[in-house]
Formats: sequence, structure tokens, C-alpha cells
Amino acid sequence: MVQSSVLGFPRMGANRELKKATEAYWGGKISQEELINTGKALRAAHWKIQKEAGADIIASNDFSFYDQVLDHIQLFNAVPERYRKYGLDAIDEFFAMGRGLQKPAKDGKPAVDVTALEMVKWFDSNYHYVRPTLQDGQTFTLAADPKPVREFLEAKAQGVITRPVLVGPVSFLHLGKPDRGAKVDPITLLDSLLPVYEELLTKLAEAGAESVQIDEPVLVLDLPEKTKKAFGPAYEKLASLQGKIPKITVATYFGDIVHNLDVLPSLSKAAGIHIDLVRAPQQLDEVISKLAPGQVLSAGVVDGRNIWKTNFQKAIEIVQKAVQTLGAERVIVSTSSSLLHTPHTLASEKKLPEEVADWFSFAVEKAKEVSIIAKAVTAGPESVRAELDANAASMNSRATSKRTNNPAVKERQAAVTEEMHNRKSAFPDRIALQQKNLNLPLFPTTTIGSFPQTKEIRINRNKFTKGEITAEQYEEFINKEIEMVVREQEALDLDVLVHGEPERNDMVQYFGERLDGYVFTTHAWVQSYGSRCVRPPIIVGDISRPAPMTVKESKYAASITKKPMKGMLTGPITCLRWSFPRDDVHQSVQAQQLALALRDEVVDLEAAGVKVIQVDEPALREGLPLRAGTEREKYLDWAVKSFRLATTAVQNDTQIHSHFCYSEFQDFFHAIAALDADVLSIENSKSDAKLLKVFDEKAYPRHIGPGVYDIHSPRVPSEQEIKDRIEEMLVSLKPDQLWINPDCGLKTRQWEETRAALKNMVSAAKFFRAKHAQ
Repeated sequence: MVQSSVLGFPRMGANRELKKATEAYWGGKISQEELINTGKALRAAHWKIQKEAGADIIASNDFSFYDQVLDHIQLFNAVPERYRKYGLDAIDEFFAMGRGLQKPAKDGKPAVDVTALEMVKWFDSNYHYVRPTLQDGQTFTLAADPKPVREFLEAKAQGVITRPVLVGPVSFLHLGKPDRGAKVDPITLLDSLLPVYEELLTKLAEAGAESVQIDEPVLVLDLPEKTKKAFGPAYEKLASLQGKIPKITVATYFGDIVHNLDVLPSLSKAAGIHIDLVRAPQQLDEVISKLAPGQVLSAGVVDGRNIWKTNFQKAIEIVQKAVQTLGAERVIVSTSSSLLHTPHTLASEKKLPEEVADWFSFAVEKAKEVSIIAKAVTAGPESVRAELDANAASMNSRATSKRTNNPAVKERQAAVTEEMHNRKSAFPDRIALQQKNLNLPLFPTTTIGSFPQTKEIRINRNKFTKGEITAEQYEEFINKEIEMVVREQEALDLDVLVHGEPERNDMVQYFGERLDGYVFTTHAWVQSYGSRCVRPPIIVGDISRPAPMTVKESKYAASITKKPMKGMLTGPITCLRWSFPRDDVHQSVQAQQLALALRDEVVDLEAAGVKVIQVDEPALREGLPLRAGTEREKYLDWAVKSFRLATTAVQNDTQIHSHFCYSEFQDFFHAIAALDADVLSIENSKSDAKLLKVFDEKAYPRHIGPGVYDIHSPRVPSEQEIKDRIEEMLVSLKPDQLWINPDCGLKTRQWEETRAALKNMVSAAKFFRAKHAQ
């Protein structure tokens, strides 16, 4: 019998109950007990959903109040001392590592002021994990009440025997980093970490767990030899515990493992190996040929990263091929990865066009899909004939729909020339004209774009969406918000202003709603990090811009100040990556369509008198293929061309900015330079200034604004803290190329902390301006 499994389920709940509870707890509106009870209720509901869907193997320990890697940092007592010294309880220590903590002394307790651990993208997804930060002489011990055991017993009490999910020892260390000032190589800590896994797995077995899922996603990467060699001792140690610990399935995802097949003998004692056959179907034969006798293949044929229905015919063919070689008892039908990256359920969507909704499948529906595929292979297609016929009809409907094809868009794409990717003049000529036009001081200050989205903004947007206020009333409200933001920036004495984006719900959704070729959901939220959720728009067809999207607001903002006003756009790659893209057309085609739409917007902004235009591309690094080689260079070629196509139609005196966050530029610095943006702003404050070293080693000829403080934390950096960061920057960058700005947009922050942080930032910039004045 072919079984079915789900590698993990979304945490937030159908109505984002987890987001609301965590934010209420942070705001002091609910107790810790109420927060914990919300988590328990969500876990129970999600296990029940999967069981009722017919999934044979259901995950536990896939839930987190913030991030699953952060859970393991605390599980292994790998918490840096700077968080331990305050005597915080486990929950507050956990959140302090995730988002920082700043609070005054009270009731005899000392003041707390600690920044968050570094947060980076989870492989090439839009999810962010908290990076393990390790010390010289690092030790590991198992938490007194291990979360994986506790949650397994929770499910067991509800009649669900789950398969606990753990981040594997090699991946945990490989994804970690030495703390600032430490010199430890994380992978050398394996011998210290393995006894903790042994203890944890033993406790899980004692609790009744029959199997565990150990995620080793780093196997899809190009690994250094020392990391590859670590799999041997790690899994030989775990293999020696057979009979004392649950059976192990080693899970990989987001790519193929063919280049690391020499590691598989080290995993020969594992009961099963999971591979992603959505992202890398070509690896099936080679992986099967390397499986140990009796070893099970978990075939990831249901997409854990996108919202399209699974093509049952194709998935069944893949699974049958595996069954023909291995036998039914050695094959499991599975999601390709955790369903964390998909929305909760399609049932919540009441406003999607019926034709389009028929093409989609969210987490609840995907849990059913694995069960249907498994049953079709085990009992034959007639056992699920109705489901197969309905699926085939959905596939045909999408392939033949007029929504997917726009001849005018294709005609415009065919007319794109190489010259359209180039600015009129080189940077030295441009910057001279820009400086004359903008008249900016040394160390110019700006923000990344958004300002706090207050409760009043959300209420009025909701009223407008529901038709409770007119378009004229909503525009009047937005203009008042823009004016308030402009006056706040003038009072702070920022040099280049923004309009604050009060009219925007999300940096991609806002644009998608104004482009043809997209559709939108009302409840399809996906976790990005912590309590932050996004509702990605869905690309269903060829993309074009029917009308200007941002000109009205930017033009108004520019008209009420004498300072330069920066227009704000989201770049083509980020619009693509932070949407659910089509899977029937290459992403390069979709990116070029987006670039042409944005090119029109850039030209219209310039014509409206906006002479600084920022086109954000924070997802450029995210889209980079995980492995070096031809595919990576092909991606960078079309990604860079898309950005340039969007931005090069302006005159020399219009200044083009771009923004990047969570970007490790070492892998693709040449592509960043090739964008030919006049000014880059980058996330920097949580990266221990490592990004600056790249710019130091590889001379960068244009202007750059490394973030001086972390906007994901509510803490306010002192003026001296910002001065120290600027001093660090000047080791790598010249005074006349350095801009001063936060790490990212300020949308999620409160006004009080925003004013205080920006006041300190401007003061620090003025200090260096005076110091370097000639």
C-alpha cells in the first residue's frame, strides 16, 4: 500500500489566529497562558484537518510561535548569553531572540535592551528563519521540557500519532554562524550536538513516536567538503541507536540532491529519504538507484510552494514509476516541502472568479491531493474516478482559458531591443546632473519608503474596500495621511522624502491589483516571518498596465514640499517572486512583462516631476538558483535585464534607487553592479556588517545606503549606536557615496519609536556631515 504524507502545515490558522494572538501578547493585551492556549487550539485543528483529509503521515513540531529554527536554538540551549542574563522566561526569551526587546527597569527588574538575532531567507523562499548564532566553546543541552515531545504527546492525546519534524544536525550547524567576535566554525560542533539529538530521539521513542522526519535541506546546496563529510558521523551515530529511537526519514526539498548522492550511503540506515519531485523531477531515477535495500522513497509530487492544483495524471505517472522499481510498500506520496508556504484553505475564498478558483489548491486541499494520488496508485484509478475526471477538467480549463493569453503583450515583448536595457549615459555623467538638480548634502538621509500603517489607515482602507466610504472620501483621507508624513519628515530634517505609502496594502499586492493578468484573494495569507503575513497576488495570465498606478499620490506629495520626493515602485523580480507565479510559462517571460509595465510607470513618474524613483528588488537574491553554475547565470542575466528594462527610459538627471534586504551579495555582486542603479540601499544592521566587506573587496562605483538600524525590532537605537555603524561603513565606503537610511520600510513600526529612531539617525548623519565638511 502506498501511503500519503504532509511534511508540515501552515501555522497561522484560517483567520490568522496566531498572528493576532502573538501581536496581542507583545502588546500586553492577552496573557501568556492565552497565547499558549491559542497555539494548542491551532495545532489540534490542523492535525484534525489532515487526518480528515486522509493523510496517513501527519507532522508535529511543525508549529512555532515565530520560527522553527529559532525553536531549535532554544531546544538545544544554544541561546547567546546576552538573552539569558535578563532572567526572562522561555517565551519572552524566545521572542527577544526573534524580534529584539527593549523595556525600562520596573518593579525591581533591570532594564532590557537587546537586538534580535540575524534573520535571513529560508533558501529561495519568501519565508525567513532566525540564524543559529554560535559561540567559541559552544555547548548544547536539551531543554527540560522538549517541545517536540510535548507536541507529540498533545497529538497523541487527541488520537493522532504524528511524525515529529526536526531540523537535522548538519543543516542546523551549516545554516548557523559564529557570533560576533567568535571564531568557531559551526560544523565543528557536531560532536557536541549529536548527544542532544540522541537524548531527544530517545525521549520521543519513549513517548510512543514510531518515526521522525529529520529535515536536511542543505543537501540541495553546493556543500563544502567538511559539511558533506559531517553526514557520515552524524547518521552513523543515529543508526547505532536503532531500536532505541524512532525510524528516521531524512527530508530534502527545494531542489535536487544528485550532486550530493555520495552522501546517501551515510544515510543508508535511515528508514526513508524524501525528495522534491516538483522542483526537480529529473532526480527520480538516480536517487532510486542509490537507495539502500528496503529504504523508502518519499516522493514529493504535490507542490508545497505554489497554489496550482496538482496535475494528477503527471503525479500518478511519477509515483507509479517509483512503485514499479521499489514496490508499493517502499513509496510514500508526499507534499514536496512543508505547506508552510501556501495559504490555509481555498474554502475561504468567496470572491474569486469561479473559473480561476477551479485552478487552485491551498494547504487543506493539498492534504487531500496526496491522499487521492496514493489511493489512485494503490487501489487503481477507478477508486477515485470522480476526482481524477474533475482534475483533468481543471487542467484543460486553465490551458484553454482566454485569461492566460494576451496577444498585445506578446507583441510588445517581441519588440524589445537590447538598447532598451541601457541608460542614456554612464553613472559619472548622470550623478553630476543629479547632484546639480537635487543639491543633496554629504551623507544624505532618507527612508526606504513606507511609514507606520496605523489602525486608522487600516480601518479606512477596509471601509473603502467594503464600499462604506466613497473614492473621494478615501482619497481625501489618504492625502491627509501623506501630508502628515511629509510634515513629519520635514520636522525630522530628512533630505529625500517619501510619501509614506498609506494607500498601499502590500508592496506587491498593491501593484498586482493595478495590473492585468493578476487575480487576488481575500484570505490567502502566508507567513513571511514571525507574525508577519503576506497575501501574495496570483499571476494567471499575460501582464500589462492599463493605467498609472502610483503617479497621483507621488505627484501630490511632491507638490507640498520643496525637498526631493522619492517615487516608490516594486521591481519586476520582486513582483514575480512575491506573487504566486504561473507554472506554465517560464519566469523570465513573466518578469519581462512586469518590467514593461513598470517602465511605463517610471516614465510617467518622471513626467509628473518626480526626479528620484526607487524600484525595490529585495527578492533578487531570493530568486537566485541555489547552486552555482549555468542556471544561476541564466537567471541573473534575465533578472538584471528585467530591472534595467524597467528603469532605463528616464533622463540622466532622474536618480534611480533600488533596495535589497536579506541579501548576501558575495554570490552575485557582479549582477548587483550590473543593475546600474544610481543608489542602492541594503539591509545591513543585523548582518554584522558582512555585506560591507563585499563592497570593500570589490570596488563599487555608485552610491550606497547600508541600513543603520533594524526596523523589524521595536527597539530604538541610540544616536551613538548609529554613529558606530556609520564609522564601520566608512572603513569600506567613501563619504561622498554613503547614504544614511534604516534597513527597510517602516510599515510595521509605531510612530513613537519611528520618530525617535529617525531623529537619532538624522543627528548621527549631521555629525559626520560636519566632521567631513571641507
